[in-house]
Amino acid sequence: MKNKHNQPAMSASPERLDSMPSFEVTLQQLNDLLTDDSGLYSWPTKHFHEVYPRIYVGNAFVAMNAMRLKRQGITHVLNAAEGNSFMHVNTNAEFYAGTGIIYRGVPASDTDHFDISVYFEEGADFIEKALAHKNGKGKVYVHCREGYSRSPTLVIAYLMLRQNMNVHAALATVRHKREIGPNDGFLRQLCRLNQRLAAEGKFWNE
Repeated sequence: MKNKHNQPAMSASPERLDSMPSFEVTLQQLNDLLTDDSGLYSWPTKHFHEVYPRIYVGNAFVAMNAMRLKRQGITHVLNAAEGNSFMHVNTNAEFYAGTGIIYRGVPASDTDHFDISVYFEEGADFIEKALAHKNGKGKVYVHCREGYSRSPTLVIAYLMLRQNMNVHAALATVRHKREIGPNDGFLRQLCRLNQRLAAEGKFWNE
């Protein structure tokens, strides 16, 4: 267990969440969805989890084992931490050569000031195409170093952009399956995406 900010999160009342328009999302509300009643964040209990049908979020350990991915039936890999520093995962299309796995890399850094939102559409397109692969039988492994911040952020954005979920629903969907903790900068960017999509009337429940 860990507290992302070393302080307890204040709980927002369910009534307040229900009564607020979906585009008025606060950082606190999203962090409340990520933490337990004590305001604590949990570290992932497994290397990877299926967070949505045929979408897997996980860490570098599994990403570096191409044969394990093949056995899992993975057809596509989206590396949300492409790069060669300690905090990145140094794979590329050549790494998966001969496996049939289709690769895409995003050079995101897990810092509050990194603009991961510039990759939201690209990531959503890649995931969408992966799921449509083999007449709708494709499976995509979305990972970063720990499968905790960068990769779940891209999957949440996909659920918002392609599955018409608001940010609450998308984040809760992933968190229900895997322990995650996108940094506050990423959460703010998801809030801005939510505001834009809500203004465009993109959510089914609006």
